[in-house]
Amino acid sequence: MGYVQEKILCNQPSFSPVAIKRGEWKDGMIVRMPNWLGDAVMAVPALLQLRKVIPKNCGLFVIVPPGLEDLFESMKFVDVVVALHQKHSKWSPDDKKTVGKLRAGVGVLFNNSLRDAFYFKVCGIKNVFGAAARGRSIFLTRAFKFPKIKNKKLNKLHHTARYMAIAYALGAPEWNGELPDFSLHADPEVMEHSVSEAVNASKLLVLAPGAAYGEAKRWPAENFRNVLNYWLEQGGNAAVVGTKAEKSVAEEVVAGIESGQVYNLAGKTSLNELLLLLSKSDYCVANDSGIMHLAALLGVAGTAVFGSTDPTSTSPVSDKWNILYTSEECSPCFKRTCPFDSYKCLKNISAEQVIGTIKKTLSL
Repeated sequence: MGYVQEKILCNQPSFSPVAIKRGEWKDGMIVRMPNWLGDAVMAVPALLQLRKVIPKNCGLFVIVPPGLEDLFESMKFVDVVVALHQKHSKWSPDDKKTVGKLRAGVGVLFNNSLRDAFYFKVCGIKNVFGAAARGRSIFLTRAFKFPKIKNKKLNKLHHTARYMAIAYALGAPEWNGELPDFSLHADPEVMEHSVSEAVNASKLLVLAPGAAYGEAKRWPAENFRNVLNYWLEQGGNAAVVGTKAEKSVAEEVVAGIESGQVYNLAGKTSLNELLLLLSKSDYCVANDSGIMHLAALLGVAGTAVFGSTDPTSTSPVSDKWNILYTSEECSPCFKRTCPFDSYKCLKNISAEQVIGTIKKTLSL
């Protein structure tokens, strides 16, 4: 039994199989991916397996929120990507028209939206499958019930296992840990000079000190800086990445470091450029975040620091990652900020521990 079965799918629920007749597929299957980047990445293995049950001459279509289309358009096994006009909103007339024209006979919801289940039916999708949530079972051909997430307890049901359980019920073959092939590109003419330099840098460390969810997922900037200094001492180059909202965190990490080997790219990369940068890197250190999941999906080795969240539920789907987590009596609390203002679940993980995982993984 390999890493995937032992660590990711070990507690996966089993559902009775669903039979879909050949004529019910119409022109293919459409899958609504999760809105959050990390959740969307954790659903990719199930999406990859679903591709294998779709009849010949039928397509695999995915619906994503705006901003994630570049990721799925880079996946060779996806035929059509539909980007909705807004993330948390009713579908526009164009959204409904585009989905309806695809003539999908089977729909899968990898999110918990009642609204999306309703729109699948509006668009003429006869067979719709997804988790039982928010009273939407009335719109589902089959609703799958999963255990609720509990605070202050390791739930031991990985998100990937949830998505995979639905895929298996629809006839998908067992996943062996394979990850998709990507067609990555970025236009050098529109790429910022610093991004271009980082992409072409040797011995590249990527640091992702942000986390959109909140401060309770962010390891102290000082610790990231200590890891950065260690890497520079080894003669490496480094890129600090994140969203525009995480610029201040990135600036804290690079504060006081005067080196042409460090690129502060927070808010400067498109998703395509971030994918390319991560694919060129030698190692990544990140909080529990979308960037952590992206790096793992691309086959990059790394270390993830977990604070308020549950590593048994959202760890990177990769055997190349080291997970650091302290089991405090109050964790995982899933809070955006620490209720006690101590953040001890993060502060009790030292820079030396992270550096130790780098040394061990890369034999430095």
